[in-house]
Amino acid sequence: MASFFATSNGALMASLLFLLALFTVNLRMTAGAQIGVCYGMSGNNLPSPREVIDLYKANNIRRMRLYDPNQATLEALRNSGIELMLGVPNSDLQSLATSADKAGQWVQNNVLNFYPSVNIKYVAVGNEVSPVGSTSGLAQFVLPAIQNIYQAIRAKGLHDQIKVSTAIDMTLIGNSYPPSKGSFRNDVRSYLDPIIGYLVYANAPLFANIYPYFSYSDNPGDISLPYALFTAPNVVVWDGSRGYQNLFDALLDSLHASIDNTGIGYVKVVVSESGWPSDGGFATSYDNARIYLENLIRHVKDGTPMRSGPIEAYIFALFDENQKNPELEKHFGVFYPNKQKKYPFGFGGERNWEIAAGVFNVSVPLKSDI
Repeated sequence: MASFFATSNGALMASLLFLLALFTVNLRMTAGAQIGVCYGMSGNNLPSPREVIDLYKANNIRRMRLYDPNQATLEALRNSGIELMLGVPNSDLQSLATSADKAGQWVQNNVLNFYPSVNIKYVAVGNEVSPVGSTSGLAQFVLPAIQNIYQAIRAKGLHDQIKVSTAIDMTLIGNSYPPSKGSFRNDVRSYLDPIIGYLVYANAPLFANIYPYFSYSDNPGDISLPYALFTAPNVVVWDGSRGYQNLFDALLDSLHASIDNTGIGYVKVVVSESGWPSDGGFATSYDNARIYLENLIRHVKDGTPMRSGPIEAYIFALFDENQKNPELEKHFGVFYPNKQKKYPFGFGGERNWEIAAGVFNVSVPLKSDI
């Protein structure tokens, strides 16, 4: 009997250790899975969508941003498990804003025809539209297009599974220093405030394209390169009791504060683009891009001084795209068009499996698609 209990207890302990290992793996995999990669197609030498999906899976990239509903890519995404941020191109905003029927057909063709075998998490209605500047003529259509897409999704009972929003850039911020005093420009409030009100109502996040590279390259006299690259050894900016050791956190928190300071309500921010070019402009180099991206991947699990918890972020971009302009826009890829990795780092999965397996000395896969 004693032998039986000893064997049973040993088996129980082994089972508990195995479950603990899996739990640890899950926690670490979740941190890695915060990073997605934007799949742009502005190149004449890029691999097929099917090859791209295989590339995502082989490199443990769990999230994709797609800028338009490319049908071949949506087909290739079926049953992949990859979470998708699906884009509505700016060119479609007017038609979707002015016709609920067209919005409903767009949702049918590009969402309902693929969901749930394609894991569509977000629909991004427009990208970097502003009421001032070159896209000002489109600004009036963003919120009505969002609302029409949302209503079409809600009619199918999917509004809690698929969130509808838009992606902004940081030019809409009027003041970003110190971060807690962040505020939107006065000339964009009439555009943004109703969008923020909708996001509060729909419990949807705001998407934001945040690039410390451009902030640094526009103002290298006041911003240090280590601060932009996450490599500053100490706090660079104090904002009351909050210390900022990198520019990414400062920019993101200035956006958090800008939203909060409207007084409309709480809205989560998803970083829909961030990256660093490896060539083509000021402070562009292979090493700078590698350091920034590697540190970004490591950093997103930690939150910001103003907001605790993991940051959902998408690296721009998957490939170097040779049809983009100006020159530096061609060099944001983390892969070359031949599918070879440009940088040595990974995206948060494989090494974590190895660590968890080694700590507990259990036999679990070092690589997995779960």
